[in-house]
Amino acid sequence: MISLRYMELDDATELLALEERNREFFQNYTGLRKDEFYTLEGQKNRIIQAKLSSENDHAYSYVIEEKATGSIVGIIALTGVLRHSLQSAWVGYFLDREVNGRGYMTEAVKQVVAIAFSKLNLHRLEAGVMPHNLRSMRVLEKAGFEKEGIARKNVKINGKWEDHMTLSIINPEDC
Repeated sequence: MISLRYMELDDATELLALEERNREFFQNYTGLRKDEFYTLEGQKNRIIQAKLSSENDHAYSYVIEEKATGSIVGIIALTGVLRHSLQSAWVGYFLDREVNGRGYMTEAVKQVVAIAFSKLNLHRLEAGVMPHNLRSMRVLEKAGFEKEGIARKNVKINGKWEDHMTLSIINPEDC
């Protein structure tokens, strides 16, 4: 179905095409992006920053590849990695509108949870979803996340402060 791998500089052109193709769709779920983001140089910078964040154990960004075609259909990331007594991170993701509803994101979330718990030795993962985004909430629940509550006006989406339902999953091997 899908596989995850780290972003590489060679992915810049395909990532740019993904972002351009889904610009309006993704904008409903993310902060406002500058025009530079939608350039080849902007995508190369994104990949370089992702690699640096990974090297510094701050974030881990993966492309989601459709196995049948080898195409990049999305992105999933572990961000805000905290060590010491917390051992936690946030999960965020985007999937090409054309492949929504095929189970790809549920599989990607399950894979990134496995990476976070088995390879990165994290204890807890969190995700935030706008309360009306029921499909995304269902993806997280299928992957084992549980609802914790509403974080009021905590993320600026498309220029407007939005509430988010916080969901989490705890490493079962670390309880």
